[in-house]
Amino acid sequence: MELKIRKAENKDIGKIMHLLRQVNDVHADGRPDLFRHGCTKYTSVDLTKIITDPNTPVFVVIDKNGEVTGYCFGIFQDHSGSHNLTNVKTLYIDDICIDIHHRGQGIGRKIYEFIKDYAKGEGVYNLTLNVWSCNPGAIRFYEALGMKPMKVGMEEILC
Repeated sequence: MELKIRKAENKDIGKIMHLLRQVNDVHADGRPDLFRHGCTKYTSVDLTKIITDPNTPVFVVIDKNGEVTGYCFGIFQDHSGSHNLTNVKTLYIDDICIDIHHRGQGIGRKIYEFIKDYAKGEGVYNLTLNVWSCNPGAIRFYEALGMKPMKVGMEEILC
């Protein structure tokens, strides 16, 4: 499979928006009490700012036909100045999505390895991300990549 991974560009925003809807709908299926179907967490205006900000690197996967088939959003986090955290540089993976029609082909692993190599080159200590418990496929995927739970978010629904 011939794939290319590169920084996202403005011309990619339409396809990224489509993928953001896919991610949101997975969450809306699992937690309809919290997520609305057909929505996205970013607007196209937000994406224009995000993809040009060096602190929020976004990469896209391009297939042999030049189509965007996936993305990875990152956010650099610096804890210098914290009173209790060590001074390490973190790359928080805000989102990874592979188009539903291209899953199961190793593309997710490929973009994860790409972002991991990118982070190492940027002097990053660790990669972190959050995954919703209503998405067991994503949990298995991240565990298969070698990620381990760092902390657990808990809730009690009151109404």
